[in-house]
Amino acid sequence: MANTPGAIPEQTTRTAVAKTPLLKRLRGQRQLMFMSLPIVAYILVFSYYPIWGWVMAFQNYSPAKSFSQQEWVGLKHFKFLLTDDAFLNVLRNTIAMSVINMVLGFATAIIFAILLNEIKHKFYKRTIQTISYLPHFLSWIIVTGIVASSLSVDGGIVNVVLMKLNIIQEPIMWLSVPEYFWGIVGASHVWKEVGWNAIIYLAAITSIDPSLYEAAEIDGANRYKKMLYVTLPGIKSIVIILLIMNMGWILEAGFEVQYLLGNGVVVDWSQTIDIFVLKYGLQIGNYSLATAAGIFKTVVSITLIFAANSISKRLGEDRLI
Repeated sequence: MANTPGAIPEQTTRTAVAKTPLLKRLRGQRQLMFMSLPIVAYILVFSYYPIWGWVMAFQNYSPAKSFSQQEWVGLKHFKFLLTDDAFLNVLRNTIAMSVINMVLGFATAIIFAILLNEIKHKFYKRTIQTISYLPHFLSWIIVTGIVASSLSVDGGIVNVVLMKLNIIQEPIMWLSVPEYFWGIVGASHVWKEVGWNAIIYLAAITSIDPSLYEAAEIDGANRYKKMLYVTLPGIKSIVIILLIMNMGWILEAGFEVQYLLGNGVVVDWSQTIDIFVLKYGLQIGNYSLATAAGIFKTVVSITLIFAANSISKRLGEDRLI
C-alpha cells in the first residue's frame, strides 16, 4: 500500500526509535516500567532464583551440610537416571500419557469447535459451550472422584451401561487393569478440558472471512465440504502454533490424576516423572536424584520446543519465532 501524503514511512519511524537512547526511551515509558516491576520481581523470585537449586543435581546433597561441605559428583545422577529401569519405565509412562492427552485434546477440541460453530441457534450454542467448559473449573480431586465412582464395580455408571447393552457380562475393575489406565487418563483429560480448549479455536473460526463460505457455497460445497476446505485451513495457523507450544509440555503428563487414580496394581503404568520426583525427593530424601530428574524434564521440553519450531520454519508453516 502506498504511503499517504504527509505520512511518515514505517521504516523511518523504526529507524528513529532505534536511534533514540535507551535511557530516554525508558524515561518516556516509566509508567509502563513501574507497572511491570511486580511481574518482573515475581518471575525473578519464583522462576529464576530457584534455578540455583539445580546445583544439587551435581552433588550428593545433604541438608545437614553447608554448601562448601557438599560432595560434588558431576553427572553421576544423570547417568543413573538414563540407565535405571525404574526411571525409563516412568519416562515411558510420561511420554505415552502425554501423547495420548495431546492427540485426544487437539482432535476433540478442534472437532468440537467446528461442530459447535455449525449450530445456528445462539441459545443452544451458548448453552452447550457453557456446559462443556464448566468441568475445567473443577479440581482434579473432584474429577478423579467422579471418574472413580463412574468406573466403580459396585454400581458404576460405565459398568451398568455396558451390561445393559450386553457388551460385557460382568462388571470390570477398570482401575485395576494396567492396560486401561492410559486410556482412562486420556478420557478424563478430554472430559475436563475439551470445552475450554475449544474456545481458542472458536475465536479463530470467527476471524475467517465469511466471503470464503459464500464462495464455497456458490461452487456447490455442502456444509461438510465447507468445514473441510474452509474452516480447517482457516484455523491451521492456530493449530500449528498451539502444537509447537504443547511440545514443550510433552513430559508434563500430569501428577494429580495419576497419583489419585493410581494404585499398587497399576503402579508400573501410572507413575510419571513428577511422581518419581516426589518419591525420591520427599519420601526417600534423595534430593540430588530428584533434582536431576527435574532438570532432565526441563532440558528435553526446551529442546522439543526449538525442534518443533525449526521444523515448522523449514516446512514454511507458522512458527513462534
